[in-house]
Amino acid sequence: MYNPEKRDGYKGLAAGLLIIGLWLAGLVVFLQFDLATVPLYVVIPAVFVQMFLYVGLFITAHDAMHGIVLPQNLKINKLIGTVAVFLYALFPYKKLHTKHWDHHKFPASEKDPDYHDDKKPGFFHWYLKFMTTYLSWWQILGMAAIFNILHQALNIPVSNLILFWAVPALASTVQLFYFGTYLPHREPPGGYTNRHNSTSNDYPLIISFFTCYHFGYHLEHHEFPYVQWWKLPKVRKNWDRKVSSG
Repeated sequence: MYNPEKRDGYKGLAAGLLIIGLWLAGLVVFLQFDLATVPLYVVIPAVFVQMFLYVGLFITAHDAMHGIVLPQNLKINKLIGTVAVFLYALFPYKKLHTKHWDHHKFPASEKDPDYHDDKKPGFFHWYLKFMTTYLSWWQILGMAAIFNILHQALNIPVSNLILFWAVPALASTVQLFYFGTYLPHREPPGGYTNRHNSTSNDYPLIISFFTCYHFGYHLEHHEFPYVQWWKLPKVRKNWDRKVSSG
C-alpha cells in the first residue's frame, strides 16, 4: 500500500531538484546583498529561508538513502543524494547511507550511531555526540577553504558568507537534530512502547512541514521507510484512523 510508485519517483526527483535549485538560487542572491542598504526585515527572513533549504538538502539526501528520490533509477537516485549532501557540508554519501541504515536497524540503542551514549542523554551532549559522529576534520577544513575562496576570489563579504552560508548550515543541524532525532527518539517517562523506539509529533500539517519537512512524523517513517517525505502526513492520517478504529 505504501510502496513507492513510478509516478512518485518522478515527484521525488522534481522535489529534490527544486530544493537544490532553490538553495543555489538563494545562496547566489543572498551573498550579493549589500548589508549596508538591505533592511533587517529582509536579512533575517533570508537567513531562515536559507536554513530551511539546508534542511531540505539533507531531507533530499535522506530520501535518496531510502531509494525514493527516483526509485526506478537508483544511479540517478544516488547521484541526487550525493550532490545534496555534498552541497550541505561536504558529507560523504556512502558513510551517511551506511550509518542511517544502522539507525533503522538498531533505533535508540547502543548500536544506533544517532543515539546518545546513555550516560548523557540531555539535548546538548547528545547533539555534540551526534555531530562528532558525522562531522570530520577534513569537512571542516574543506568548508574553510571554500569560505576563503569565495571571499578572496569572488570578493564576497565575510559578513554575507557568515549570515547566509555558515549560520544557516549550522542552525539547520540543530533543527534537523531536534525535530528529527532528539524529540522522536528520546526515551519517554514510561519507556519505549514500540519496536522502533520512536514517537511522532502532533503538529498541524503546516508546522510539521516547516519544522522538518514532516520528518517529525517519525514513527510512521520508521514503520514505512519507503515513503517519501511529502507522503508522511497521509500515512500518519491513515495510521491514526487505524489506531482509533482498533
